[in-house]
Amino acid sequence: MSAGKLYLFPSFLAPVNPDEVFPAANIALLSKVKYFVVEELRTARRFLKACDRSIDIDSLHFEVLNEHTDPGTVPAMLEPALAGHDIGLISEAGCPAVADPGSDLVAAAARKGIEIVPLVGPSSILLSLMASGFNGQSFAFLGYLPFDGAKRAAAFKDMERAIRRGQTQIFIETPYRNRKLIDELAAAFPPATLLCVACDLTGPTQSVRTMPLSQWRKDNTDYAKRPAIFLLYHS
Repeated sequence: MSAGKLYLFPSFLAPVNPDEVFPAANIALLSKVKYFVVEELRTARRFLKACDRSIDIDSLHFEVLNEHTDPGTVPAMLEPALAGHDIGLISEAGCPAVADPGSDLVAAAARKGIEIVPLVGPSSILLSLMASGFNGQSFAFLGYLPFDGAKRAAAFKDMERAIRRGQTQIFIETPYRNRKLIDELAAAFPPATLLCVACDLTGPTQSVRTMPLSQWRKDNTDYAKRPAIFLLYHS
């Protein structure tokens, strides 16, 4: 018996019509898979139903893989594939295994020789980079910046050096701290440094704004509770 495949299904970044952001082949394939590893069960169930209302959710098998999962339990999640069944990996938002705990499952699948099939879908990191106009050949995604004051200041210094070398810096923040982060960046970096803030990507309230930090200092736009990606680059 040949092993099943591990399909990496991108999910919504914002409430949208699935037909607008996913190829029809993705949705057709999604409807055939019976075993899923997901970051959050409720979100995954909603995503599946939104893609195909005919899916019988109760007939599917789910394993949860998130930041609280014991790493030692991850390889066992691949047992259906070893028994010949395909598995779908679904992130909470965007592309699985990119800034996402699903990468542990992909690594385990590679060790076991299971075929891994990444599928096309929205990535907030790439979408924001595309819309920023910044260097798309040299960039770094930093995830969440350190919260500790000294470590955060050191991270800012590292970012400034990277920007001087022409590398785009991409990072995220907890949504309720978005405005505070913008103010911190405006105080810590030269005023001519360019900041792009990309919010609610692919959704009806999508906003992408790029300005020098000198202008961001005067801006009072409320970004609280809005999923955002931040990008820094030299002017």
